[in-house]
Amino acid sequence: MTVTPFQRRTDLIAESLHDWGLDKIRRGIEKESLRILPDGHLSQTPHPQSLGAALTHPSITTDYSEALLEFITPAFTKVEQPLQYLTNIHRFVYQNIGDEKLWVNSMPCIMGGDESIPIAQYGNSNIGKMKTVYRHGLWHRYGRLMQSIAGIHYNFSVSSEFWQQLYQAEGFNSDSGTKQHDTLSLQDFTSSGYFSLIRNFQRYSWLPIYLFGASPAVCASFLRGRDHKLQTFKGHTLYSPHATSLRMSDLGYQNSAQSNLKVCYNNLNSYVTSLGKAIRTPYPPYEAMGVKKEGQYLQLNSNTLQIENEYYGTIRPKRTANSSESPTQALQSRGVEYIEMRCIDLDPFSPIGISETQARFLDLFALHCLIEESPQIDEVERQDVDNNQRKIVLSGRNTSQSLTIRHQTDSIKNWANQLLDQMSVTAELLDKAQNTQQYSIALEAQRLKITDPDTTPSAIILNTLFDQNISFYEFAMQKALEHENHFKQKNRRTPAQTDPLIPNENDFVALSIESLEKQKTIEETDTLTFEHFLDDYFKT
Repeated sequence: MTVTPFQRRTDLIAESLHDWGLDKIRRGIEKESLRILPDGHLSQTPHPQSLGAALTHPSITTDYSEALLEFITPAFTKVEQPLQYLTNIHRFVYQNIGDEKLWVNSMPCIMGGDESIPIAQYGNSNIGKMKTVYRHGLWHRYGRLMQSIAGIHYNFSVSSEFWQQLYQAEGFNSDSGTKQHDTLSLQDFTSSGYFSLIRNFQRYSWLPIYLFGASPAVCASFLRGRDHKLQTFKGHTLYSPHATSLRMSDLGYQNSAQSNLKVCYNNLNSYVTSLGKAIRTPYPPYEAMGVKKEGQYLQLNSNTLQIENEYYGTIRPKRTANSSESPTQALQSRGVEYIEMRCIDLDPFSPIGISETQARFLDLFALHCLIEESPQIDEVERQDVDNNQRKIVLSGRNTSQSLTIRHQTDSIKNWANQLLDQMSVTAELLDKAQNTQQYSIALEAQRLKITDPDTTPSAIILNTLFDQNISFYEFAMQKALEHENHFKQKNRRTPAQTDPLIPNENDFVALSIESLEKQKTIEETDTLTFEHFLDDYFKT
């Protein structure tokens, strides 16, 4: 019997399991939440000073809007740590936003149009102005409503031991870095491995979207004036009966300018080159808009992308950048450090938007995508990937539908079960390496969702609306109040902090004060005009 690359790799890992560092997988979480008023309308107040400076705070910042908070954890080797970190952030934030609340769903509600969404402000420094102008550019290009959608970004990396073991197992010598007379350093090999993960993630991202999608309905105010084919419930709720994640549909993060981009994920060089081309290529509609109007910046430039982060995708390769670097410069210089999964909806049933079971499954899914064989994606397969996602987000709970993966077609149900069966081998490796059974348990928890689509979060949300005869707004407000109560009650009887790596209330107070001082220092030490600052930024 022919041994597959996946079998060969998993057998190698199993033979010397503890040498591969599977207990040193690192994961961090970025979670967005809108600040809302007690009646559910979007907050119009500035980012609270008691939360620190959004420009410089390491854990509490803003995304697109002053009202769109973003919570960022460091990367940890234990699954529980980023979840506890997020919990402590939420608790601290609730102490500092008065009677406001955090919206717990990915899709916003009670929106008054673009002008009702205050664009994030980052102070008077050049870098702060650049961040705000960039957001003005997003407004003029795509509208502010799309930017008010919230989600989870899940950051994942494997250990240096894993890469060293795989490097040697694939026939590379750590001293010479050669294989069959081809030169490939460990850094380049690592980047290539992460791009293999990324390609498989793109192939199979429909599975976590199906399993964890939690945006089957939206408020009618979000789609005011836009064409759609959604059904209406209770007058102000729009939904699709079998939808999983409208956030990931063309009602959410989609736009015509980017639909024609051909960003290539076959290797680091092709990715940087294709993304760089989009950053440097003028786009006629944006040229017609102009960069400035009456002396005020409308956008950073008139190219297809203002900067790298404007490109929307389900997953990104990442490298922590130095202060003078762009994301692609950091990648080119030091290779891929970790990947960022970007297709995860907020879980409205979890106070922090994500559960431990889900986090463990995402670890498992990412590792499986890394170990599994990952051919390059051609244009035909790219279209299949896009079509599969389109089906899943709009009608994925109709599991008799077919998907095409690597030129083979089968039903959603059969593909999902096949993937989960394959992942059980990876789950066993993680369990043994970490002396647990939690990865296999997390995997098995997903099987029922395949057998019974009514057990998916998207179905539970819709069934709750129908069974209780409530609107999406009423459902979301119920959850927002529940979670607010959870954190305010917990705050009164929380045990003493035991993990020194996770900040407590006093630590967050200190971080907020420190961030305000850092922003002040940046503003006082700027020497260039904003125009010269932008010229220098885009020259490098």
